Amino acid sequence: MRLHFGGDHAGVGLKAEMIALARELGHEVTDHGTTSTDSVDYPDYAHTVARAVLADAESRGVLICGTGIGVSMAANRHAGIRAAVCHDVFSARATRAHNDANVLCMGARVVGPGLAGAILEAFLAGAFEGGRHERRVSKIEIDSAL
Repeated sequence: MRLHFGGDHAGVGLKAEMIALARELGHEVTDHGTTSTDSVDYPDYAHTVARAVLADAESRGVLICGTGIGVSMAANRHAGIRAAVCHDVFSARATRAHNDANVLCMGARVVGPGLAGAILEAFLAGAFEGGRHERRVSKIEIDSAL
């Protein structure tokens, strides 16, 4: 699978570890930055990853900042992106199965590398169940007339 990684200065270390794990698992990885601990603005990286995932529907994104919250908020501004903050394995599995999430967001100040790796593996192994969830996921995209 093609994976697009991005994150801010707070997530740079954990992102590097997750990229190494993804490659070890056989995934094709693009690192959209940042690669420095110098302060940057997380929305820039979230938007870049969201656009890359939208351009290739078969790919998924992984965003890492301090909490995972900021990058998820920015990524979810893009129609077609379903970015989920996951800090446990159950949530990673559930968001793929029930929400068809296409971007995983994690907080480097919230989870350590061992747990983050398990979360990433669960997210990547998960599949959308469809069925009753299909209707619900279709309601995520809202019409500007609402």
